[in-house]
Amino acid sequence: MPFALLLALVATATGTIATYFYDRDAPMPARACAGVCTGFVALGLVGFILASFLGLTPLTLLLAVVIVAAPLALLLKSEWRTRLAVDIGDAWGFVRRALISGGDGGRGVVIFYASVAVLFWFLFGRVMYVSGGEVFTGAETNLGDLPFHISIITGFAFGDNFPPQHPEFSGVRLTYPFMIDFVAAMFVRAGASLEGVMFWQNFVLALALVGLLHRWAWRLTRDRLAALITPALVLLSGGLGWWVLVREWRAGSRSVFEMLWALSHDYTITSGETAYRWGNALTVLLIPQRGLLLGIPLALIVWMLWWRVVGDDVDGEDERGRSREDEKRGKGETGKRVKSGKSRRQRRGGDAEGRRRAAVDVASLPVPFSLSPFPRFSPSALMLAAGVVAGLLPLVHAHSFVVMMGMGGCLLLLFPKWWRAWAVFFVSALLIAAPQMWWATRESGARAGTFFGWEFGWDKGTQNVVWFWLKNTGLFIPLLVVALAWRGERPLTSKRLVLFWLPFALCFVIPNLYKLSPWVWDNIKVIFYWWLASAPLVALLLARVWRLRLKGWQAMAGRVAAVTLLLMLTLAGSLDVWRVVSEQAEQKIFDRDGVLLAELIKRETPPRSLILHAPTYNHPVFLTGRRSPMGYAGHLWTHGLDYLPREADLRRMYAGGAGAAELLERYAVDYVVVSPLEQTAMVVNSQFFERYAKVGEAGAYRLYKTTRP
Repeated sequence: MPFALLLALVATATGTIATYFYDRDAPMPARACAGVCTGFVALGLVGFILASFLGLTPLTLLLAVVIVAAPLALLLKSEWRTRLAVDIGDAWGFVRRALISGGDGGRGVVIFYASVAVLFWFLFGRVMYVSGGEVFTGAETNLGDLPFHISIITGFAFGDNFPPQHPEFSGVRLTYPFMIDFVAAMFVRAGASLEGVMFWQNFVLALALVGLLHRWAWRLTRDRLAALITPALVLLSGGLGWWVLVREWRAGSRSVFEMLWALSHDYTITSGETAYRWGNALTVLLIPQRGLLLGIPLALIVWMLWWRVVGDDVDGEDERGRSREDEKRGKGETGKRVKSGKSRRQRRGGDAEGRRRAAVDVASLPVPFSLSPFPRFSPSALMLAAGVVAGLLPLVHAHSFVVMMGMGGCLLLLFPKWWRAWAVFFVSALLIAAPQMWWATRESGARAGTFFGWEFGWDKGTQNVVWFWLKNTGLFIPLLVVALAWRGERPLTSKRLVLFWLPFALCFVIPNLYKLSPWVWDNIKVIFYWWLASAPLVALLLARVWRLRLKGWQAMAGRVAAVTLLLMLTLAGSLDVWRVVSEQAEQKIFDRDGVLLAELIKRETPPRSLILHAPTYNHPVFLTGRRSPMGYAGHLWTHGLDYLPREADLRRMYAGGAGAAELLERYAVDYVVVSPLEQTAMVVNSQFFERYAKVGEAGAYRLYKTTRP
């Protein structure tokens, strides 16, 4: 466990130090948020390259941590240590002042992050947990995805799965983006438990995502309140599903409080002809679709760098000080500074702090790739950094990489003034991404034709498309339209901001016309980026409504309207999150005998053994890292794999009829599991397998070893 902690700390520290090369004025918490994400990916890429030659051994882990730690040598220079100390001191000073005086809204920010941390602590504690020797998940939407991710993690950690084969379809390359699971496997091999890794990796990355969302929204809107509202709109996303709860309350005899402690289903994603399909971001996307926990933060870093080039820094804003809007608020109409109310002693302290900060000039840092004579930033340098981060995405989350490249191309057309900087972005991104894409797609077993096709209205089924989206996203789209159209003396959005947002509308339009995955619902992985880019604009509208300059009861009505709108946008998602946090949804994945069988398999079989078992989503073999001829058909179909011929052969092998022994030999099966899972899924000829040597058993689970010449 200490070694696993060392891996995480070194990766985070390296990523944090790297932020000084592309984000010189960021506060330390924002640096740490970006650092943990980029550092984990760097650790994963270096570790994977080494493991491909050496296996995932202690030597591999040691070499990976040494290589990733190399940039920390910059701290040997005094100016780097001083700057880091100043940033850490500033962050601690902000927290201390917020807790003592609460000035500049600092107390609200601290309370916000403390609340988020508490929420995530309970939420991600339910992703995977062990009780009574059995493995559970507290999120129903994670029921099928968790065993799949476990199979990838254990394949790397215990199965020597290099080069990676699909854990549920032996002999076929793993093309599913696996980086977050490989990093988890590194932590497991370093001594951490699988349960602990699943919690801490999710918890830390989710906190980093909130921090980057907060900063992204603030840089885009320059509004502190909107920046705090944005993470709520993203993470508690949902539609009008809360009205289903209202109907259930009106039709029943229980109070609302009683119903909140006995929620029987989700309210943002359901099945049937009138289904809700826009699931909550936390329970439907970030928990089961683990790659998004790394993909979205990396995308946000890229977006912030893009905005720095095409729109942000034209205002001359310095994040370490105050924006021009803040400066104007601190002055009267005549331009004189409004009295701050601080004592002379406090002002002297502030002046001393300013002199201390001035002694460490940002420009004094030895950043090697300054490509511009401008003192504040170089567009090409920022785009180089954006390209490097975007280039990390193919093995992290392929949909995110496609979105980055597509949005970058559109923004190049809208902001051609910086074409040289955009060229730097695309060249650097493709240089890093191309080897990953070549490696991931060569000899792929996926059928490309199953990924594409016309499909109007996303996953609406037979529903009217307008009603479908209104029901699934609530007032989000109408409020977005208002935010974009708001004009007058104080327009809500500038022309530059609208142009920057415009390409992201394609992330909504195209997936509503064209299928981008074998399962059309997976288009949400692209559509969600439209929501992500639009949330700051809706948040800015709510903040503006909150601050409407009205008098008397009208002012109060404006605030009530803002709160009501926010509640309507987040209530359905909050219900689903509450259902997980309050432990109302519990699904058993692996029973006690299955866990014991997994330990038996890890103890008695070689790492690269091929084990025949039932094609179910929750077979104990997935806990072992051993290869499977065929796993869950629902996973294989969504990955574009043609599993039907192999499924027919699997059933013939278990039936034990003529040709069964030859099929076992043809597929090079080393071991066979016979258990209630097999007997439920298909016809099993138990007498046929008695001819083979029994390796062991755990309850009703039996493991046989086949003999092959």
